[in-house]
Amino acid sequence: MSRIYPLFSSSKGNSTYIGTKHEGILIDDGVSFSKLKTALEMNGLSPDAIKAVFVTHEHSDHIKGLEVLTKKIKAPLFTKRGTLEYIMKKCSLSCECFEISDGIEICGMSITSFSTSHDAAESCGYKITFPDGKTAAVCTDLGYVSSEVENALLGTDCVLLEANYDVEMLRNGIYPYYLKTRIFGNKGHLSNPDSGAFAAKLVKSGTTRIILGHLSQENNTPQTAEKTVSACLNGFERNSDYLLYVAQPETSGGFVSL
Repeated sequence: MSRIYPLFSSSKGNSTYIGTKHEGILIDDGVSFSKLKTALEMNGLSPDAIKAVFVTHEHSDHIKGLEVLTKKIKAPLFTKRGTLEYIMKKCSLSCECFEISDGIEICGMSITSFSTSHDAAESCGYKITFPDGKTAAVCTDLGYVSSEVENALLGTDCVLLEANYDVEMLRNGIYPYYLKTRIFGNKGHLSNPDSGAFAAKLVKSGTTRIILGHLSQENNTPQTAEKTVSACLNGFERNSDYLLYVAQPETSGGFVSL
């Protein structure tokens, strides 16, 4: 049975394991190896189960642990060209590195990428098709939902979707003006209302599982994100038409199965 484990999900560190208990892929590694190993073991997983690492973009909360991780496990790394060029200049990796191409096959899963709008070299999200035909995707760090994102994700069975900030909390919070402007912008992050609006499109298209992720710990709360997105889904019946989860900043154990 295919599973999605949101191991870390916040503005301070992100990493998601997707696959089975025995083998799978890791999307991003924005935490230390010791933290990642502990999180994996908490979920009954071994670092050796990671057969490939996929990177969405080069910001530190997504790549901080890569150097040590690639020394500990012998798994290839895949990402977009712009991200790969940055990583190769800034990091010393002990693994094979490849530019992502459509339809990479790992552990019987097919992995494709889609571009996202973020202030990074060449940010992207990933969609995974499992051997039984079911699909999942990781879609965070985007200022808005583009037509490319929509086309890639509509109909996907499970989506880990960014719900980064509450609009009023960010507007009235302690962040400096330039940072607020960045987050609000089209190359920033996705707000709770925008996440909810896209979640409604996803559920209408057949998506049955939505995991809200990459919540800001300063400008959002799990309760606020869940309430806002749930309100946008009021035309559907929760736990019947769809299941809604909120990823924790750091896992305490648990996964979403397909």
